[in-house]
Amino acid sequence: MKKIISWFSISLVIGLSGCNWLGVRDRSNDYLLAEETQPTVVPAEMDSLDLGQIYPIPPIPGKPAVDRDFEVPRPQPASVNTFEQLVKIQSMDGRRWVLINISPSEVWPRVRSLLNRNGVPAAKAEGSNGIIETTWVNFKTDTENSHRFRFYIAPGVQLESTEITALHQQVVSGNEEQATWPEDSDSDTREQDMLSLLANELAAASDYASVSLLAQNIGGAAKVEVMTPEVADPYIMINLSFDRAWASISYSAARGGFVIVDKNRSEGLLYVNYSEQTEEDEGFFSRWFGDSSDNEVLEANYRLLLDKVGQTVEARIVDMKGNSLGQTESLRLLQILRGNMS
Repeated sequence: MKKIISWFSISLVIGLSGCNWLGVRDRSNDYLLAEETQPTVVPAEMDSLDLGQIYPIPPIPGKPAVDRDFEVPRPQPASVNTFEQLVKIQSMDGRRWVLINISPSEVWPRVRSLLNRNGVPAAKAEGSNGIIETTWVNFKTDTENSHRFRFYIAPGVQLESTEITALHQQVVSGNEEQATWPEDSDSDTREQDMLSLLANELAAASDYASVSLLAQNIGGAAKVEVMTPEVADPYIMINLSFDRAWASISYSAARGGFVIVDKNRSEGLLYVNYSEQTEEDEGFFSRWFGDSSDNEVLEANYRLLLDKVGQTVEARIVDMKGNSLGQTESLRLLQILRGNMS
């Protein structure tokens, strides 16, 4: 019995000691010694397509020049939208859509799956254009007509978000082949019910791990971009109507350290106050009992300018006299505004 215990102890020690006891070197930490090597150079007469970068870094358009005396800026504060409701229905100017804080490439397979589960399979799906068209279906409450839906899935105004719109069509059963898509839904109630179904299903889902590789650029380019020209101050380019751009900028200008003091919509002008405040700025007793400084009247220290340029809207920030803030300061404030847009 003692010999058995002894051999068991020896086997346990050998197992814990790893491969080094057998003369085999442990290579699990060799990656820490890896060094950067030069890219492989392929002769000009040969094809180098298969030797491209595995993770290419795209160029940054209009990258601002960095001064020699450069100070690393503080990290941008987290967007307030990050902590808001994940799925919700929004509407403006007679248009209605589902907003979800997930990228289109993750939403695309989820929408197709839930449509199939609810007996409305897709007859057409174009990932590059973000379009899903369903087959003709019949509802129990309407046996005389056939119905179908067209969904548009596109990047949202918020960062890493998706907007889903729906178009409803109905025709008398038997006339499906001659039907063409209308510009507006034949039934606003059917459209609203379908979007409510999508919103409830997406809100109830907890796993968004699946991603569609075909929908990486779904719905086209982003609706909002921060532009940094080389010879001009940065600005936010918004590919939306002026009404929605104004609403989105106004929403953002009341969050993330910004406070709207006054505004003039006809001139596309907002007077805002921005101050960097952290939780450490407020002491325990001031948070508990309040502070008289909360009653102070804020004065505007920046102006936000919105100009309609062609089919887009450009938003800029200047000081109270209308002077430039410089690329660094202007870009910092615009990125905060862009992060909170919705």
